[in-house]
Amino acid sequence: MAAASLWDELVVAASTGGSSGTVVSICVFTAVLCLCLVAGHLLEENKWVNESITALIIGCIVGALIFLLSKGRNSHILRFDEQLFFIYVLPPIIFNAGFQVKKKQFFHNFLTIMSFGVFGVFISVAIVSAGFYWLLPKVGFGRLDAVDYLALGVIFSSTDTVCTLQVISQDETPRLYSLVFGEGVVNDATSVVLFNAIKNMDITKLKGGAVLKVIGDFLYLFATSTILGATIGLFTAYVLKALYFGRHSTDREVALMALMAYLSYMLAELLSLSGILTVFFCGIVMSHYAWHNVTESSRITTRHIFATLSFIAETFIFLYVGMDALDLDKWKTTQASLETSVGIFGVIISLILLGRAAFVFPLSILSNFMSGNSEKAPITFKHQVVIWWAGLMRGAVSIALAYNQFTFSGVTQDPVHATIITSTIVVVFFTTLVFGFLTRPMISAMLPQHRHREPTGGRSTGSNSPKDEFILPFLGDEDASGSGSGFVQAKRSISMMLERPIHTVHIYWRKFDDRFMRPIFGGPQSY
Repeated sequence: MAAASLWDELVVAASTGGSSGTVVSICVFTAVLCLCLVAGHLLEENKWVNESITALIIGCIVGALIFLLSKGRNSHILRFDEQLFFIYVLPPIIFNAGFQVKKKQFFHNFLTIMSFGVFGVFISVAIVSAGFYWLLPKVGFGRLDAVDYLALGVIFSSTDTVCTLQVISQDETPRLYSLVFGEGVVNDATSVVLFNAIKNMDITKLKGGAVLKVIGDFLYLFATSTILGATIGLFTAYVLKALYFGRHSTDREVALMALMAYLSYMLAELLSLSGILTVFFCGIVMSHYAWHNVTESSRITTRHIFATLSFIAETFIFLYVGMDALDLDKWKTTQASLETSVGIFGVIISLILLGRAAFVFPLSILSNFMSGNSEKAPITFKHQVVIWWAGLMRGAVSIALAYNQFTFSGVTQDPVHATIITSTIVVVFFTTLVFGFLTRPMISAMLPQHRHREPTGGRSTGSNSPKDEFILPFLGDEDASGSGSGFVQAKRSISMMLERPIHTVHIYWRKFDDRFMRPIFGGPQSY
């Protein structure tokens, strides 16, 4: 009884706010995070459950307990704040994604990843927005303005591939993993950039020129954010190489890398650019150059500390979503009937399925056609289904964008907006739980569970030997085959460039990187 009474007092203190309430909230939330880690470890080998689902379920259970013990006054101990999410929680996740990515696979599949992550988002937003405009009034939901429909298109086109990435093996299916992983990051960045462009759009002057301006603004933000991230990453690498912090303190090396990564994100936000893109490419550049300029102990430390911060942030997000699902304030504000709510839910799920399929399969076919004569393995139909499935889950970015558009500091008194918020939470909850539960058995059925290398059309793409990548004419004075005139050699080179443009660009980049970049910014020589 004493323990129950103490827990009741803690919950009441957490729900009432104030300085003591804040301390209690943080203590309880931290304890629940630890519980999620333990539960995730115990369920590691479970066929149906992964860590994100575990955190979501635990969050829901804790939210229910808080709701009961606070006598219906509250269901969570922290109020969702999209600024908190975008400034503190999201940066370590995106930076670690760039820092840990296998760059060779990512850039070999760069055009396909960008087509999925950029063009795919535009296609999905167009379909989902048009679908909402046409179908929501038919299920009894009130009309919204054009900006809200476009914002909804972006909100429900933002994917969460965490569940699928926890199942796919990066070693067994490297190209599939690279496509799912790369598209997930680029999709988040594109969604946020496009969302901000839509919010700043003057709907009263919506003409063809305005649409072109949105696309132009998007391309500008995409390019400048990428350049800013790469620049800060290069600057960090140069400082670490020139000053050699490791001779005095390895702690300073790690601290400098972490702070410069966070500075890149905040600087992008200060300049009204995309912090997600900036910190992602900053992570790629740091792992390519700066990581080689620190001591061996710092290399191990950075790998683990960035991965740990990312893991905690992801668990925090799913845990909060589970708690927030029982927030009665939003449910009381909405005035939609059960029939209307079910209709809205059905429309959203249907449009997510349709919008995803509308670009995954056509763009996969186009990618296979464009790389028909290259060494890359085609994207098989089973892989296309896995890529389609991976993007069906909706997560924290969708919730953060919905809160940003339809609430003020996490609160709304508008019944229509409250309905959208609750529908978003239900969709995130449903897709993560139901689709997440089915992910592992679905992928087990679609992909063989034995170690293998993907077919490469006659040449291995997994070789780490630089010589395998540089056996191309047009790059030296001698014919790589040992025979042939200069004219035949040039003709063969041009043919290879036309047939395998990404591979050819990669080769030229490696030569440029070894000759000019690595001597200045650090990193081992390829040959």
